[in-house]
Amino acid sequence: MDWDFFFRQLTAGMNIDETCFYFSDDPNEEEHYLGYLPQFDRPYWVGYCDIDGGCDFDTAEELVQAKIFNGKSLKERWNRVVICSIEGLSYEDWLEYFEHEPVNPQSDEIIE
Repeated sequence: MDWDFFFRQLTAGMNIDETCFYFSDDPNEEEHYLGYLPQFDRPYWVGYCDIDGGCDFDTAEELVQAKIFNGKSLKERWNRVVICSIEGLSYEDWLEYFEHEPVNPQSDEIIE
């Protein structure tokens, strides 16, 4: 998944909860989770990271910059992210069945 597309969905809180992923350079393929729950004061969350019990954030920017994945941020490790599911669906089904925020608000273009 393209970084800009992912970050736009996360920032918008657009059908992105329960995103399950692992890092391709992890031989154990340990799964991590992140999401957005608007009903909470700190709506952005991450589970199964360097912080025992996970953590939550005020903004998407804070989440992606936090050095919580083996001392590195999600943004730093993005080229190694393998998406397992989003909202309980495969990545392909999520793209097909859910509405998405365009990367460029002036366009309806979805960059996958």
